Amino acid sequence: MAEPPYLRIVAEIRRRIVEGDLAPGDPVPSTRQVAREWGVAHATATKALNTLRQQGFVRTEPRIGTVVAESGRRPEAAGPGGSGGSPSRAPRRAPVADPDHELTRERVVRAAIEIADAEGLAGLSMRAVAARLGVGTMSPYRHVAGKDDLVRLMIDAVFGELRYSERPPPGWRERVETGARELWALHRRHPWLAQRHLLTRPLALPNVVAGAEWMIGALDGLGLDPTTMVNLHVLVHAFVQGLAANLEQEAQAEAATGLTEDEWMDSQQRAFADLVASGRYPVFGSVMASFAETGYDLDLDVLFELGLRALLDGHARVIEDHQQRTPHTKE
Repeated sequence: MAEPPYLRIVAEIRRRIVEGDLAPGDPVPSTRQVAREWGVAHATATKALNTLRQQGFVRTEPRIGTVVAESGRRPEAAGPGGSGGSPSRAPRRAPVADPDHELTRERVVRAAIEIADAEGLAGLSMRAVAARLGVGTMSPYRHVAGKDDLVRLMIDAVFGELRYSERPPPGWRERVETGARELWALHRRHPWLAQRHLLTRPLALPNVVAGAEWMIGALDGLGLDPTTMVNLHVLVHAFVQGLAANLEQEAQAEAATGLTEDEWMDSQQRAFADLVASGRYPVFGSVMASFAETGYDLDLDVLFELGLRALLDGHARVIEDHQQRTPHTKE
């Protein structure tokens, strides 16, 4: 019987660790990188990394990813897929406590967030969470109903990271700007968030509503009707979310194509040059020609700043129009 693909991946990464190609603290290939390098599904890549984690060869660092553990097991004690010794003779570390007994919903959610931050939602599963926590596969189900329930709790937990001052800035513009920057930073820390927190399907979660309270509260008392207040709030959220969606999608595209963003652009240069040379797009061609020496760097943070100013200018115009119709309202 052929060896399962995940065990071949385990054996190769373990070899790199044992032979010193990967030292303690070094990052190991992510789920996306494993899937691309070995040509396997994300589920297979996740299973391989979980096996290495269970064997003690790797560990997970929040916002960093999977790294080589300070002291991994010897290869002959590595269990399935090892290069020496029998799995039945692999020694087990004596537990200092029953991890299932100490398991809480908060630990399950935090472990899931760490996985999603490092590997994307494609690398998240209940099995992966259990492996991260070192508990039985079914143990997390005692605290969450399943993956969908878990993702809802993850969204609420990361929105709880928003830290708004108890003394908001005095003007509506400053307050909305502060809220938008907090929201952008949140999506920067958790790129997967833009994939699951849909505008068209808002979630009734305490921390999500707290964020809306801050933003909508900035527009209260300006003479706006409730629909306009909510629409302006949603526009800010849509702007941030739309930019942030590119963070996770770029990572997925790199995993699927094997090309970095720069490598992808290099591969498209001939096609763009042919389009410009056709003469059918004179303005586009002129703009591209201006980048011949300096190039163009698409920077999402720069786009955020530019877009936020334009969006707030638009908010100001809407508010001004409403106040002209109802001059008795305050600023």
